[in-house]
Amino acid sequence: MRVRRIRCARTMFFTGGLVLLLGGCQYLPEQGMLGSEPEASPSAAACREAEPTFENEACLLPSWVTYGLASQRGDAEWRRQKQNELDADYELSEAERELARAVALSWGSEREWRQAAELYQAHTHAAPADLQPLLLYWRNELEGRRALARQSADARVQAATLQRQNTELSEKLEALTAIEQNMNLRQQSP
Repeated sequence: MRVRRIRCARTMFFTGGLVLLLGGCQYLPEQGMLGSEPEASPSAAACREAEPTFENEACLLPSWVTYGLASQRGDAEWRRQKQNELDADYELSEAERELARAVALSWGSEREWRQAAELYQAHTHAAPADLQPLLLYWRNELEGRRALARQSADARVQAATLQRQNTELSEKLEALTAIEQNMNLRQQSP
C-alpha cells in the first residue's frame, strides 16, 4: 500500500512537472532574473504623432505608415505645407527628407508621381532594412497607378482618334450618298 502511494505521488509530481513544461512560457515572469527593468516602448499614439525618421526604431514603421495615410488623405495644400517643412528641417538626413517628400508627392498630381517615383528609386536603399519593404511596396503601388494613368491617357487618345475617323467617314458617306442620289436623278430624267 505504501509503495502504491509513493508511485501515485511520483506520478502526480511528474504529471505536474510535465504540465508546467508543456504549459509554455506564459507562467514565467516577464522580466529576466537579473532584476532589470524592461525597456519602455513608446505608445502607439506617440508613434503615430512622431515625424517619420530613421531614428526611433520602435516607431519606425508606425510613424511612416501614419505619414503615408496622412499623405493619402491630404490635399495639395497639405503637400505644399509638408514640402516647406521638409525643406526647413535640417535635422533629417537627405534620405529621410527625400523619402518623406516621395511619400507626400505619391498622392499628388501625375507630374508629382513621376518625381516621387524618382525619389523612391534614388533613396530607398538608404532606409533601414525594416522600412525598405514598405517603401518598395509604396513605390510599386505608385508605379501601378502611373501605368494605369498612361493606359487611360492612351485610351483617351485612341478614343479621340476613332471619333475623328468616324466623323471623317460619316462625311465621306454623306458625300457618296449625295453623288449616288445625283446619279439616280440623272438616270430617271429623260
